[in-house]
Amino acid sequence: MAGDADPVVPGLEAVIDGSADPDLARAAVTRLAAADPDAAARLADPARVGAFVALACASRALTNAVVGDPTLLDVVDEADFGSVRAPGAVRPAIVDAVVATGDDGAGVLRRHKRREFLRIALRDLLGLADLVTVGRELTELAEGCLEAALRIAAPRVPIAIIGMGKLGGEELNYASDVDVLFVHGGDDPAEADRVAKAVLATMTTPTADGIVFRTDADLRPEGRAGALSRTVESYTAWYDRWARHWEFQALLKARPVAGDPALGAEFIAASRPYVWREVLDPDLVREAREMKARAEAELHKRGLDDRELKRGRGGIRDIEFAVQLLQLVHGRHDPRIRSATTLVALAQLAAGGYVERRDVGRLGDAYVFLRTVEHRLQLRDELQTHTIPTDPAELTLLARVLGYRDQPRATALEAFLAEHRSHQTAVRALHERLFFAPLMDALAGHGSLTPEAAEERLAAFGFADAEHTRAALRELTRGFSRTSRVLQEMLPVILDWCSTSPDPDLALLQLRRMVEGPTRAQAVAVTFRDATGAAERACRVLGSSRFLGDSLFHQPAFLETLGDDEALVVERTRDDLVAAALETLQWRADVEQRRAGLRRFKRREFLRIAARDLLGLAPIEVTARELSNLADACVEAALRSLEPDLPFAVIGMGRLGGHELSYASDIDVLFVFDGERTSDYEAGLHLATDLVREIGATTAEGQTFRIDAALRPEGKNGVLARSLDSYLAYYEEYGLPWEFQSLLRARPVAGDAEVAARFMALVEPFVTRDPFPEEFTREIRRVKVRVEQERIPPGEDPDFHLKLGKGALTDVEFTVQLLQLQHGAAHPEIRDPATMGGLLRCVATGLLDATDAAVLEEAYRFCERTRNARYLVLGRPGDALPGGDDDLRIGRLLGYTHQPRTELRDEYRRVTRRARRVVERVFYGRTGG
Repeated sequence: MAGDADPVVPGLEAVIDGSADPDLARAAVTRLAAADPDAAARLADPARVGAFVALACASRALTNAVVGDPTLLDVVDEADFGSVRAPGAVRPAIVDAVVATGDDGAGVLRRHKRREFLRIALRDLLGLADLVTVGRELTELAEGCLEAALRIAAPRVPIAIIGMGKLGGEELNYASDVDVLFVHGGDDPAEADRVAKAVLATMTTPTADGIVFRTDADLRPEGRAGALSRTVESYTAWYDRWARHWEFQALLKARPVAGDPALGAEFIAASRPYVWREVLDPDLVREAREMKARAEAELHKRGLDDRELKRGRGGIRDIEFAVQLLQLVHGRHDPRIRSATTLVALAQLAAGGYVERRDVGRLGDAYVFLRTVEHRLQLRDELQTHTIPTDPAELTLLARVLGYRDQPRATALEAFLAEHRSHQTAVRALHERLFFAPLMDALAGHGSLTPEAAEERLAAFGFADAEHTRAALRELTRGFSRTSRVLQEMLPVILDWCSTSPDPDLALLQLRRMVEGPTRAQAVAVTFRDATGAAERACRVLGSSRFLGDSLFHQPAFLETLGDDEALVVERTRDDLVAAALETLQWRADVEQRRAGLRRFKRREFLRIAARDLLGLAPIEVTARELSNLADACVEAALRSLEPDLPFAVIGMGRLGGHELSYASDIDVLFVFDGERTSDYEAGLHLATDLVREIGATTAEGQTFRIDAALRPEGKNGVLARSLDSYLAYYEEYGLPWEFQSLLRARPVAGDAEVAARFMALVEPFVTRDPFPEEFTREIRRVKVRVEQERIPPGEDPDFHLKLGKGALTDVEFTVQLLQLQHGAAHPEIRDPATMGGLLRCVATGLLDATDAAVLEEAYRFCERTRNARYLVLGRPGDALPGGDDDLRIGRLLGYTHQPRTELRDEYRRVTRRARRVVERVFYGRTGG
C-alpha cells in the first residue's frame, strides 16, 4: 500500500475532523500510509487512530519517529497502556533489555527509551495520565537509562548517581536536562572519571535514533571545571569550605537514582546537614532571591515577562522557588515538609500550617496548568523551550492541543490566553504575599502559623528582632483610618520589599517613622497604593541608608519621584543646578534663611543623586560628575548672594576639580581675585571668609559642603585668598612639586570667568614642563611614601583603607598624575583632570599598557563604589572598611550575597594587590615589583 492515498479506516475522518489541527493530522496519516504497507491494519483499532491523530497534532518529533518506525505505535496495544504503572516498574525492563543485548547496549537503550517515551506521551495526550504521573514515569525512565548506562560502563569501583533538580524531584518534563552528581568509593579517581564520562557519553551522544537524555553534571563542585566524580569525603570538604548558598539549596532535591545504593544513601546522609542547618543564614535566602531577581530582570530586558512559562512573572519558578524557600526555613525543624516534589511539598506545607490551604489550592492548580503547557510546548519538537510562541497559528495550535475549542463567547486561543493570564496574575500575587501574609495573622495572635515558626520565618528573611518587627507592624496599622487600612492590606508586600534591602529591620524602622503624623502618613499610603514601583524602591532606600531615610523623612514628596525613571535618570547639568540654586535663594534676604535654603536645596538634590545611584540607575562617573555640579552650583549661588564688589573666582581642586566628588568628599578650593590695593586684599579675604561660612557653617538644616582650602600657598598658614599676581609670585619662587601636581586638577567652579581663565593660564607653565625635572619625579614619589606612612588616621585599618591603602584610590591617582606631569608637554591630550579620563588618554597615546590600565581602573572603581556605599550606610565620612556588621551592610548594598562581609574584603584584597603591582612598576619604577 506504500505510496497510496489515505488508508480506508472506518471513523478516521471523524477523528481527524475533531482533532486539534485536521490538516496536520490528515497530512501525518498520509505520510504514514506512504511509509507503511500495513497502515490500514495498523489504524484499524480506534485506540490507535485516536493515539496517532493526537500525536500528529501535538508532536512533530514523535510523529516523525512513528512514520520512521510504525511498530512504535504498538505500545497502544500493551495491556497496561490504560493504567498507571506501579512505581519502579520501568527501570528493570530497561536494564534487563540492555544487559541481554551484549555489545549494542547503547543502541538498544536509545530505542527502548524512544518506545517508552512515546508511551508516556500518548497516555498524557489521551488524558490517561495526570501531570504527576507523567513526571514520575519520565523520571523513572531517566533513572532506568542511567542505571543501564552505568551497567554498560562496567565500573570497577563503587559508584552512585545522585539525581538533582527535576530528576531528584521526580518531576521531569519532556525536554528536561537530567541533572546528576557522581559519587564514588575506593581510591581510584581515574576509574571513576572514566565511568562518569562513559555514562554521559551513552546518555548524550547523538545517533540516528537521537540521544537518550540530555544529561548534565554541572551542579558538581566547581561546575564544569571540577572533577566529574568525587568521594563523599571530597563533597563534604567542598561543602564545608567553598560551596555557595545555591549549592545547598540544590541539595534539597538530591536523591540516589542509580548505582550503588549504599553509597548513594551515604551521600544523602552526609549532605542533609548542609540543607537542614540548625541555624539558617539569612544570606542564603537573600542570595537565592537575588539570583531569581536577576533572572527576571534579564527576561524583562528581552521582553519575555509574560511569555516565559518557567522564569517569567507568575511562572513555574515562582511556585517552585516559594516552596523551596519555605522548606529551607521551616524544614530544618519539621521533617514532614521535606518532599522534593513540588506538588507534594505544597500539600505538606499546608498540612503543617505554613501556607494557607486556599493558597495551596490556587498555586497547585496554576502549577499543573503551567507545567502542562510547558509539556505541550516541548513535545512539539522535543526542544527545551519554555516560551509561548507569538505566531497566531502556532498559538492557536497550542491552545487546541491543550483541549481548548472555539465557543460562542471566545475562541480557543482567547480562552487559553485568558486562563494563562489568570494563573500568572494569581501566582505572582500569591508569591509576593506567601512568605509574609501568614506572619500578619501569627503576629496578631491568630492563624495557623505558630509564634515560633513566625519568628523563624522573620529571621530567615532578615528581620532579626521579632519584637521590634511586631511593634513596627502594630504602629503601621493601628487605628481605623483609611491610611491604616491601606497599609494593613499592603503589609505582606511591604515586608517582602523590606526583606530584600540590605537591612530589613532598618527599612521597617524608617518606614514606621515615615508615617508619623496624619499628613505624612496619608501621603505615604497613597504612594504605596498607587505607585508600587516607587514604594518598592522606597523600601530599598530605607533599608540601605539611615542617612537617606532621614532625607526622605524630611522630603516625603520625593517618594513619587522614586517611581519615575525618566526624572531620576536625567543628569542635571551645572547650569541647570545653578539656576535652581539661585531660584531657591532669590527671595531670601535674611542670612540664616539663605543658608538654610541652600542646605535644603543641596539635601534635595543629594537625595536624588544618591537614590539613583543606590538603585543602580547611574554609573559612578555620572554620580561623581553630578555631585561636582551640585557643589559648583552651591558655591556659585552662595558667592552671588554675597554680591562681590571685586573680580573674584573660586578654583576647584582635588576631586571637585576633577569632577570626581564622592559622598564623603570635602570640596577643595582656591580663592583668587584681581587687584593689588590693600583694600582689594581686605575685600578678597573678607569675601572668601564669608563664602566659607556661607557654605560650610552648620545650621539646623545641616551643612552644605565642607570646604577645604588647605591646597592654597603656605597651606593653612597662608592667607585664604590671593591675587593673581600673588599666586604667580608664590609659584615662581616657592612652589613645590606636589603643589604643581595638585594644579593638574584645577578647574574654575564659580565667580568671575575672566579671573578664572587668567588663573588657569597663569599656572599652566608650572604644570606643563618640558622636560619634567627628574628631581620633581623623585620628590613626588617621596611625598607619596610619606602619605602612605603618615596620613592614615589612628583607628582606621591601613590594610583595608579605600583611599590611602596600597593599590587603592590615591595610588591610582598619583600614577595617572605622574604620567601627565612627565608627558603632558609632549602629549597635551592626556591632560584630563578626571582620573579615569586621564587613565584612558594615557592608554590611547601609548603611555600606559591597556592591561595595566584595566587593573588600575578596576581597583579605582571598586574603592570608589565601596567608599560611597560606606557613606550611605554609616552616614558619616570615612575611608576604611569599618568591620563587623557595618561591613555586612556595605557588602549587601554592593550586591554581595553569599558571605557579604568576607566577599567584600576578599574583593578589596584582590583588586588592590593587583593594582599595587602596577603602581610599583609604573609609578615607582621598581621593575621587580
